[in-house]
Amino acid sequence: MSVELLSLDNLQEIARQYGYWAVFIGIALENTGIPLPGETITIVGGFLAGSGELNYWVVLGSAIAGAVLGDNFGYWIGRLGGWALLLRLGRLFKIPQLKLEEARAQFSQNAARAVFFGRFVALLRIFAGPMAGIAQMPYGQFLGCNLGGATVWATIVVTLSFFVGRIIPLHQLVTWVAQFSIVALVLVLGWIIISVWRESRKPKLEVKK
Repeated sequence: MSVELLSLDNLQEIARQYGYWAVFIGIALENTGIPLPGETITIVGGFLAGSGELNYWVVLGSAIAGAVLGDNFGYWIGRLGGWALLLRLGRLFKIPQLKLEEARAQFSQNAARAVFFGRFVALLRIFAGPMAGIAQMPYGQFLGCNLGGATVWATIVVTLSFFVGRIIPLHQLVTWVAQFSIVALVLVLGWIIISVWRESRKPKLEVKK
């Protein structure tokens, strides 16, 4: 898909033309695991609601429904075939299977938090669903975290764009939300790196004792 098609002006035009379906399909595809600007088009939907072109409650419902459905698709894709695909990629990039199993176990320990809060983090919003499926997260637990996280995320994003979009330009709002997502990603990566480092230090500390 070309960069021009994904420009903010074009996304705004798509949202105007297709309305609530644009919000629903955009975020559903992103949460399935397809790297599309679903969050941006949700912001656009909230912005258009703030200007009276769309209805706030229908935009919110479309965003929640799309996020929940998309993550469900991602979960089952990951659960039914994700691990086999990950092993193939591991062999391609010469990553030992043991390392992949350790990563899956690490994610499994934090799966509930990843699914609930992952929507606020760049990239994790795309991969949390498939990774939860790969980690064999119990579906009931996944569904609860998925629904809760989708509701909180959509309410914040749509409400923020509904009200703040009346005060500042749309492109500035999109930039701020994107920057927040990137900062959140950096913090998550930092936490993972520190956790892995501390785990690697444990055997050495035990030997010294």
